[in-house]
Amino acid sequence: MRFYGSAMPFPHIQGAFQQQLIADAEQCVPADGLTAGEAAMAEPLAVSLHAVRQVGDLVGKTVLVTGCGPIGILTIMAARRAGAGTVIATDLSDFTLQKAAQAGADAVHNMAKEPEALSRFGAAKGSIDVQFECSGAASALSGGVAVLRPGATLVQLGLGGDMQVPMQSLTAKEIILRGSFRFHPEFAIAVGMMQKGLIDVKPLITHSLPLDAALTAFELASDREVAIKAQINFQG
Repeated sequence: MRFYGSAMPFPHIQGAFQQQLIADAEQCVPADGLTAGEAAMAEPLAVSLHAVRQVGDLVGKTVLVTGCGPIGILTIMAARRAGAGTVIATDLSDFTLQKAAQAGADAVHNMAKEPEALSRFGAAKGSIDVQFECSGAASALSGGVAVLRPGATLVQLGLGGDMQVPMQSLTAKEIILRGSFRFHPEFAIAVGMMQKGLIDVKPLITHSLPLDAALTAFELASDREVAIKAQINFQG
């Protein structure tokens, strides 16, 4: 799959924010029954589905999701759909944590206000089965390693630059560290799940603005205290 707006290769691949776009047919998925806003959520949902598939069986597992932006909240939804028994979510924003709870998290913790909130999960070498690290913050990764049980899996989705990894704890507890980047077949799966009503992304579309308010939309999108997904509606 070729990703629009990718800065990974060089020269960079141009994005799709343009009046006309030629798309490869093999990369297109019919989105019948979905609004344009819902269809646009297929991309971030596919990222989360890809991450969840990295783990395998999640049925009954205790899951920690660190970072509750769009990817983190969609990962909560995907983990729930995969059968996770308990989902704990952390972030630094009460607004995003409220959305995380609505998305299916059993417990939410603002780590800026409750820095020791996860300590109870660290007893007896840890009790969390899987961590999905969606923030890209070193503190979230190291905090997760402290509460993961021996043999647990840590899936790193968040991209925050290079970070220091608590390698001694990671090794001693035999934690499986897996990177998860983008998606491939999950894009069509994401569309299908939305079409079947298996995952409802509409609550995450907090703002939909007309084209002439595009600047406001971008400003909203950067404010995590008021927006999860701010979209520009080209259909009026």
